[in-house]
Amino acid sequence: MPNTLYRALPATENLLTQLHTAHAALCAGLPRPMLRELVNAFLQEKRCLIKEGCITDPAILGATALLPGLVTFVGQHGMPHFRRVLNATGVVIHTNLGRSLLAPEAAKAAAEAAAWYSNLEFNLHTGARGSRYSHVEELLCSLTGAEAALVVNNNAAAVFLMLDTLCKGKEVIVSRGELVEIGGSFRIPEVMEKSGCTLHEVGATNRTHVADYERAITERTAAIMKVHTSNFRISGFVKQVPGSELVALAHQHGLPALEDLGSGSLVNWQRAGVPGLLHEPTVQETVAAGLDAVSFSGDKVLGGPQAGIIVGSKETIGKMQKNPMNRALRIDKMTLAALEATLRLYTDPELALTRIPTLRMLHAGADAMRRHAVRLQKRVVKAFAAAGISASVVLRAGESRVGGGAFPECDLPTTLVRVEGIEAEALREALLRLPLPMVGRVEDDAFCLDPRTLQEGEDALAAGCLVEAVGGI
Repeated sequence: MPNTLYRALPATENLLTQLHTAHAALCAGLPRPMLRELVNAFLQEKRCLIKEGCITDPAILGATALLPGLVTFVGQHGMPHFRRVLNATGVVIHTNLGRSLLAPEAAKAAAEAAAWYSNLEFNLHTGARGSRYSHVEELLCSLTGAEAALVVNNNAAAVFLMLDTLCKGKEVIVSRGELVEIGGSFRIPEVMEKSGCTLHEVGATNRTHVADYERAITERTAAIMKVHTSNFRISGFVKQVPGSELVALAHQHGLPALEDLGSGSLVNWQRAGVPGLLHEPTVQETVAAGLDAVSFSGDKVLGGPQAGIIVGSKETIGKMQKNPMNRALRIDKMTLAALEATLRLYTDPELALTRIPTLRMLHAGADAMRRHAVRLQKRVVKAFAAAGISASVVLRAGESRVGGGAFPECDLPTTLVRVEGIEAEALREALLRLPLPMVGRVEDDAFCLDPRTLQEGEDALAAGCLVEAVGGI
């Protein structure tokens, strides 16, 4: 009997041809070798079911009978691994979901850089070789007040380049309370070790004084470094030395003063009137303190592509530009195009707040979130009613998060859309299995959507995802 069932299975090429003929749109985005592998995998599943005795009727093994199941199989397994996700978590700079979204201008610039030749390293005025950094250096200097700027592929690389260039083989003095660990267990002391310099910790975890730094300076000292604790806070009996005082001390001893700002911001959020956000030092304020080099991320609060930006004095930046490691850490043309477009928006602060998605989401107040939540609630209720789904969709006050290691103690007021009456964990898992996955959060035994991180046009998609997921539970 099993042999009869095996023989009833269609040949791979026959089934592949029928799939192409009946479902051309499904096959259009998949190369034929990949489709053939999927068809083989589908048929192998059927062979396993035959072997296990789960299939006993040869009538269900013909090409026509198998085609609907094959279509579903190809639809599930033929999708790219890297794909779009709806973010309903309320975490604006969600590290696991791609961090900051690009402004339309930045996305367009990146697409054009990818699709066409460009003047990446070509000077259109002279017709000779140019520098890729020239496209953004002037903008960065204008926006931050720095003398010079350099961009590498992320902020960890920026810190590495600073230390490798200026401190290799010597000591760097850092306050014990600033030895941060960023995502992926990546720690400042380890970056220092890999860059060839030695960490010299000073002060206590909660309090460090200028005298602590001064006592640590020896002939082996290469720099004094300040690390902004973007992703944690120490409160209570605390003291940190301001950057301007470290600059004065460092320069008194002929040393450079460096700072890793982490998630650097060009916006004073308290001045922008965002409730809940404490003051974070801006890049402009840090540069004004006289630091020789300041590094920060391009894809966090700045709202641009992944990049590590270093601004500072011409002399210091010039040394980094000449470091052979700079080539290994440099940014690609798409990142450069997106960063330039993002920085151009910052030249008009009001425009930046409306066009850069990260800034727009952070700037949205409680009233705007309430209105958005009401619209989303109505859409979900209507979709559930049309699908015959019995569940309560209610609103509740909640909090959004900035994410990306920024503003760790600060919540943003929002209104959550809660789906009650459906097992929350089952719904969460079902939403992850969809062709267009949606990620939300579970609170008090209910699946919740935070409208803060749903973009324009995504409310309808979110409602459709909920209906599809409930149908699959």
